[in-house]
Amino acid sequence: MSLSPPANFSSILSQPSFPKSSYNVILQPSLIEGIPDGIVALIAPIVAYWVYASFFHIIDVYELAEKYRIHPSEEEVARNKVTLHEVVRDVIFQHFIQTIVGYVVYKFDPPRTTGHELFAMWEIKQKYEFLPNILIYYGYMYGTSLLRLVIAITIIDSWQYWLHRIMHINKTLYRRFHSRHHRLYVPYAYGALYNDPIEGFLLDTLGTGIAALTTGLSPRECIVLYTFATMKTVDDHCGYRLPYDIFQMIFPNNSVYHDIHHQMWGIKNNFSQPFFTFWDTLNNTQYKFVNEYKELQNHITLTKYKEFLEKKTKSKQSEETKKEE
Repeated sequence: MSLSPPANFSSILSQPSFPKSSYNVILQPSLIEGIPDGIVALIAPIVAYWVYASFFHIIDVYELAEKYRIHPSEEEVARNKVTLHEVVRDVIFQHFIQTIVGYVVYKFDPPRTTGHELFAMWEIKQKYEFLPNILIYYGYMYGTSLLRLVIAITIIDSWQYWLHRIMHINKTLYRRFHSRHHRLYVPYAYGALYNDPIEGFLLDTLGTGIAALTTGLSPRECIVLYTFATMKTVDDHCGYRLPYDIFQMIFPNNSVYHDIHHQMWGIKNNFSQPFFTFWDTLNNTQYKFVNEYKELQNHITLTKYKEFLEKKTKSKQSEETKKEE
C-alpha cells in the first residue's frame, strides 16, 4: 500500500460486495531485502545505541558542546565509580542477552502477510458508513499503528517506573542490583544501559517485550518502538542539554530530569523513565526543585564554559608565542 489511497479507493469502498480481484494475500516483503523485519527489529536498536552514544562521546572527547554540558568534565572523572571499559563491556553483554531473547520470540512470530488491507477497510466502511473514506484509509494504515505505539510506550513507562521504584525502596534489591547503575553519579551516553544483567533483562528487555506483545505490534512497529526507546534512553543519560534536541523538546522526562535522580540528594525522586513523568506526579515522587536545579546548572555550566574559553584562549596564545620564538 502506498502513502496515499489508490485512485479507485472510494469506488471500492462504496460497492455492496468486495471484488475478489482486489483481494490477493501474499507474504509481506521485508523492508531490507534479504533481512526479515523481525531481525531488523533486533539489530536497529543496537546500532542506534552505539551510533547515538558515540555521537555524544565525540562531543565529550573533543569538547564540542561545553556550553551545554550539565556537569563539568572533571566532575565526571572524579565522581563516577566505574571505568568506561567496564561500562562498555556490560552494555555489550546486555545487548547479547537482549538479542538472544528477541531472537527466540522472533522464531515463534507468525509470518506477516499483505494484500488484505483494502478488504479490511471495506469491512470498516460497511459497519461505519458515516466515516469519511480518507479517515478510514489513514486511520487503518497509520492511525492504529500510532495508537498501539502510544499504548506501548505508556506500558513501558509504567513497567519501568514501578520496577525502578521498587529497586530503590527495597534495600536488598538496591544493593544487589540497582546500585550498579548508580555508580554513574554523572551520567554519560554509553552508560544508558549500564545495569546489572538481571535488572537489565527485567527492566528493559522484558518491559519492552511485554509492551510489544500486549499491544500486538508488528515487526515494523517494533523497529520504531525499540529504536526510539533506545535513543531516548541514551539521550536521557547523555549529560547535555543540546538546543533543538527533539527528545528534550517533546518530553518532560529528559537529561536534566534524570540527572537529578543520579545525584545523592535526588536519588529518592524522579523514578519515571524513559518518556513521561505522570507516575512521579501521581505518586508525589517528583523532585520539588526541578526548575531551581535547572537554573543552578545553567549558572554552573556558564561559569565553567567561561573558564573553558579562557583556557582555550591562553592555550592558543601560548602556541602562537612558541611559533614566534
